[in-house]
Amino acid sequence: MSGGAGARALARGADELEGIVQELAARYEEINLLYTIGEILGRTVSLREATATILTELSDIVGAGRASILVHDFASGMLNVVAARGFRAEETPAIPVDDECSIPARVFRTRTAIIVDADAVICPTDTPHRRGAMLSVPIIWTNPQGGEPLGVVNLSDRASGQPFSAGDRKLVSAIGTQVGTAIQNARLVRASLTQERLVQEMELAHDLQMLLLPAAAAVAPEAEVAARVALADSVGGDFYNLFRLDKGRTGVLIGDVSSHGYRAALIMALAMSASAIHAKSTSDPGKVLGALLGTLKDELTTTEMYISVFYGVVDRRRGVLRYANTGHPHAFVVGADGGAQRLVALDPPLGLAPGAPGARSHPWSAASDLLLLFTDGLTDARNSAGAALGERAVLDTVVRHRGSTPAEIVARVFEVVAQHSGDVPSFDDQALLVLRS
Repeated sequence: MSGGAGARALARGADELEGIVQELAARYEEINLLYTIGEILGRTVSLREATATILTELSDIVGAGRASILVHDFASGMLNVVAARGFRAEETPAIPVDDECSIPARVFRTRTAIIVDADAVICPTDTPHRRGAMLSVPIIWTNPQGGEPLGVVNLSDRASGQPFSAGDRKLVSAIGTQVGTAIQNARLVRASLTQERLVQEMELAHDLQMLLLPAAAAVAPEAEVAARVALADSVGGDFYNLFRLDKGRTGVLIGDVSSHGYRAALIMALAMSASAIHAKSTSDPGKVLGALLGTLKDELTTTEMYISVFYGVVDRRRGVLRYANTGHPHAFVVGADGGAQRLVALDPPLGLAPGAPGARSHPWSAASDLLLLFTDGLTDARNSAGAALGERAVLDTVVRHRGSTPAEIVARVFEVVAQHSGDVPSFDDQALLVLRS
């Protein structure tokens, strides 16, 4: 080999070696960037702070003077700017995902990266994000179903003036996957915290609702009462109320709102407070429920709900029970002989018809008769085969234990319900009240 040929070979070798060194240096920067981004996303920083840092690091590596990260908002269907370089994110309008002109919107919809040449027409909505050539890459969260687009990374205004390459697209796509995982994790954490707060708030609402129910001692010593309410949700629409009236009389009310959950709980709270006022204004049960309807009419109409209510006034001195019943099916007087006489409902539930219900009388034997009131959540309790407990099982349990205290009777009934249902959850609120006077 001549001296000239050898020199040319050495020069080529040096050029190739320099190219390899430059390539390795570039790859090292990219690998280091991926590692750095992994560290950033692993820290306990906000997503907005993390994306801003990532965008700075990424822009420096690819030499982009203008860059942005957009995240999709499900509610509005918009791509919102969460981080920007070269312009102010907070002053930049969001991009609709169905914008046919916008490159980022198209990238989001198609889940495919796009490299745009410098001389390509700029869409008006893309103006803040682009200056010259642009690389737009989807942010993807990879899940078992494939991949879900969460946003877009845009890079533009390259200092070198060179177009973006397939290598740039591959690098940014890898980073987009990392960012997508971070976005989804942040959303899951947010949803978990929201759910946790909701559970705490519902538990508080449950406790407050239970506090609205009166203690049995409220009508002692004229009457001995035991009652229990078990809600299908944290809050519900089954309730009872007790009133110590004049001349030794005892007022007792049970109601069942035609739903359960928070809306029913609101109606229940209104009914509780209103019934306490109306029971003091008149001794006639029909007028009390008529006044209660007048108070709740607008709310019942707005919510399209109704309430089955039984209200009775026990006058142990005169030996009479005066009552009004608006659609409540499970109201009985259980005598000493074990006979259970139903106190039938002759008026529709409150909210289904105008006008005050009528009042009726029933003989009352002090110390021996039991007033038994319960809601259909007990009779409708299901077992694993889907069979309902039924009214007969409740009545038989009360009759069998009629000589026990009201508290013992209530406990026995709920034991029967639990044995029947097993692990099957209740889908309706359950209320039971037993009174002896």
